[in-house]
Amino acid sequence: MNGVRRRHLAIACIASMGDSFAVPARAGKPARVGFLVSDRAGDPRGPEAFRQGLRNLGYLEDRDVLIEFRSAEGNFARLAELATELVARQVDVIVASNTPAALAAKQATTLIPIVFVGAGDPITSGLVTTLARPGGNVTGLSVLSTELVGKWLELLGQTVPRVSRVAILWQPGAMDDRTERAMFAGAEAAARSLGLTIQFVAARGPSDLERSFADMRREHADALAIRPAPMFLNERGRLVDLAATNRLPAVYAWREFAEAGGLLAYGPNLADLNERAAGYVEKILRGAKPSELPVEQPAKFDLVVNIKAARAIGITIPQAVLVRADSIIQ
Repeated sequence: MNGVRRRHLAIACIASMGDSFAVPARAGKPARVGFLVSDRAGDPRGPEAFRQGLRNLGYLEDRDVLIEFRSAEGNFARLAELATELVARQVDVIVASNTPAALAAKQATTLIPIVFVGAGDPITSGLVTTLARPGGNVTGLSVLSTELVGKWLELLGQTVPRVSRVAILWQPGAMDDRTERAMFAGAEAAARSLGLTIQFVAARGPSDLERSFADMRREHADALAIRPAPMFLNERGRLVDLAATNRLPAVYAWREFAEAGGLLAYGPNLADLNERAAGYVEKILRGAKPSELPVEQPAKFDLVVNIKAARAIGITIPQAVLVRADSIIQ
């Protein structure tokens, strides 16, 4: 029996006694880290930001750590298969790029530590028990997406004072049911407080996007907020074009949308989250228990304003919004 198999059997014995899980770093051998993403095109900076985080901690790839990268390429049904494959490769830690990837990894193993990056609500999705003491073999970084909807609506109101009806584009199945319900409730409460009417518009896949924007036109939406979803991130160029064609002022969750030509973006910095995930991996490889590593919330939120996009649809961005921007795209 080789040393790696003996190590995993030892972990299994500890698990049977109800203990949490930790993987001690292997002296003289590179640690093996699985990196599971829903779609590499959706977050192209993530893997490199994670590698940079490891380098900042003194870990060199191939010398100190080997990264087993797996992408479902937008086909969420493949996540379970890819997670199982990483388990079979006997990786020491699995880094999961979002909630669906983390849930697939959690279903594949109760032994190997899992670090999620950008989970919307890790408690309601069932990834962890509490933020302070996650329990089990899963921990990571949350994007608190249920709380951001109100910020987006407020930002639209400040940028386009005439706005009264906002379409909210969402992808069914991108998050678990409990998180979806929480986001709907949060959006409705925020809209009431701001005196706005909201219209929820669903798009299950790329082929639904044209129809979704037709629904917005039919209901006379005068602005748009796009909720986080891997498919939307992957289709950001098309979404930005559709918003411009329909002359809809739009706010997005990630700065990548504004860089692709979108009007406004406000949300956690994805590259920062991936870089910080390396810190979790480093602690786990040194023996920390995932069950005792608190889930962290975003440390850096970006407001990105695209002046060129504003001019294209005849909007002047108020100075009060510009002075708050972290980045202004001319």
